[in-house]
Amino acid sequence: MALVAGRQAFGVQRTSWLWRSRWAPLSTGFCSPGSATAQPESEPRPTSTQQHDGIRNIVLSNPKKRNALSLAMLKSLRSDILHEAESKDLKVIIIAAEGPVFSSGHDLKELTDAQGRDYHTEVFQTCSEVMMLIRNHPVPIIAMVNGLATAAGCQLVASCDIAVASDKSSFATPGVNVGLFCSTPAVALGRAVPRKVALEMLLTGEPISAQEAVRHGLISKVVPEEQLEEETMRIAKKIASLSRPVVALGKATFYKQLPQDLRTAYYLASQAMVDNLALHDGQEGIEAFIQKRKPTWSH
Repeated sequence: MALVAGRQAFGVQRTSWLWRSRWAPLSTGFCSPGSATAQPESEPRPTSTQQHDGIRNIVLSNPKKRNALSLAMLKSLRSDILHEAESKDLKVIIIAAEGPVFSSGHDLKELTDAQGRDYHTEVFQTCSEVMMLIRNHPVPIIAMVNGLATAAGCQLVASCDIAVASDKSSFATPGVNVGLFCSTPAVALGRAVPRKVALEMLLTGEPISAQEAVRHGLISKVVPEEQLEEETMRIAKKIASLSRPVVALGKATFYKQLPQDLRTAYYLASQAMVDNLALHDGQEGIEAFIQKRKPTWSH
């Protein structure tokens, strides 16, 4: 329901699913052969996707353009995030990127007067929708960052539930340097790091290192580049091994209580605990613990 609400907030209709990548097709099928929105063969989708053992890997696949979050990239990312979001076969999503830049943010060539105000509005509304879909998605979404993440690229990292970065990564919101203040990236950034850290990044445009980013809470952890995929997959596999209904309820409750006052937060969390106990997996986990056996989750 949260996913539906997030889409309705921007007046977005359900899309036809498209998928074409350099990997073998998923058994779940990311394509719609008769779709009128299918892109020409000469214009490959800017993201590529594969799924295995409950883990969906979404890769920003336009390194020649520094994985800029063009409107096409945002729509492709939105489609990949939303595809069969309620499927029990999906447990966790990883967002990664090809090349030395995770994402350079919006494509500035799309933001000139030539496109006009309506196009600009669509770009930012679509971007905001993608960021809210990440927050409202029933499964955890992990950013795997190796390289530079700037502006809306930094916003994407800040929006994910977990972010693992290599020690070669850096983060910035440099829009102020080109006369376009990073106001939408500031929404996610300001909710991930202390206010004064966010404002220094926004007002100077200067980058921070991965070590600074983890210290301020923008990312979860920093690892050597050669260990990035291994560590990200370790986290993803751990989440994938757990009960999807329990994880979904826990994620939703965490974000729901976060902006509330203490009394309201405890009320909401207490109700969620009661709801958790009413789940089949809630009782299965407790019974398995008491009986000293491995739980058998409903999925």
